[in-house]
Amino acid sequence: MRALALFSGGLDSALAIKVVVDQGIEVIALNFVSHFFGGKNEKAEKMAEQLGVRLEYVDFSKIHTEILKESPSGRGKNMNPCIDCHALMFEVAAKLLEKYDANFIISGEVLGQRPMSQNYIALGKVMELSGVEDLIVRPLSAKLLPPTKPIREGWVDREQLLDIQGRSRKRQMALMEEYGIVEYPSPGGGCMLTEPNYSYRLKTLENDGFLEDNYSFLFHLAKYGRFFRMESGKYLFVGREHDDNLKISEYKDFGSLYIVGAGTPGPAVVGYGDLTKEEIIFGKELFARYSKSKGKSNTEMVVNGVIEEIEALDEKSINEKIKKYQVIL
Repeated sequence: MRALALFSGGLDSALAIKVVVDQGIEVIALNFVSHFFGGKNEKAEKMAEQLGVRLEYVDFSKIHTEILKESPSGRGKNMNPCIDCHALMFEVAAKLLEKYDANFIISGEVLGQRPMSQNYIALGKVMELSGVEDLIVRPLSAKLLPPTKPIREGWVDREQLLDIQGRSRKRQMALMEEYGIVEYPSPGGGCMLTEPNYSYRLKTLENDGFLEDNYSFLFHLAKYGRFFRMESGKYLFVGREHDDNLKISEYKDFGSLYIVGAGTPGPAVVGYGDLTKEEIIFGKELFARYSKSKGKSNTEMVVNGVIEEIEALDEKSINEKIKKYQVIL
């Protein structure tokens, strides 16, 4: 008997796998990759190793973006379409059952843990939307939910499954300690669509008509540093820290403007769109403002491969521009 598991690498999905593996069932962990969560990472791989299961990455970025656009079941507090997202993961996993010669699918969902997407009705809706409702087992709350085929047919012993419900994760943490698995990511988080600041930025892109997979580089640029919008389709992304600068620089080829430090250390700046002369100057001013000079003296920079220097900034003027154009919650 073999199961596929929706696996984030976090506490709940790891415990769900452990509970099923302990029944002698082989589990293959599927880490779903979108533009907003998942992807090759050391923590997920280390957890899979601790659990003794095979880890596979499943990139469903393109179809996930479509679900995000439509959000037929609605979104949560931010940009998160949790019900439709979970249903999509089950649907994709179901299509992989034959490939991996697996019999059913498990997840780490817990009844009542999240008010919108993990209440009794929502869990049922996720199963219905997935199209594979009778092959889904939620080991952490299985004793509180109607038995599905793997339980009815005796593939899984329901008595060895759990009856966890609610938002607290104390019981999960205690069980993991009993199992001797003490290294796992902090509970919660993981999906950037649940983060208010990022969701506000992404909503800006959506309102401008850029919530499309072929503009996914903008989704990624919006994750880092500071985000400025002059008008629809004209953006500046400015690093805040060293890691931001590295990430922003990865997308420089998608932009029309790229600024980095020359004589003066400063942030990476990527501009997107058909920027006017004034908007390019604003990009240079932002580099100076957030550089080591803070714009208080002449600042040297490399603009699209050419070394340039601008004079000290008018502090009042640049602060007014920042206030006008920065996308900030």
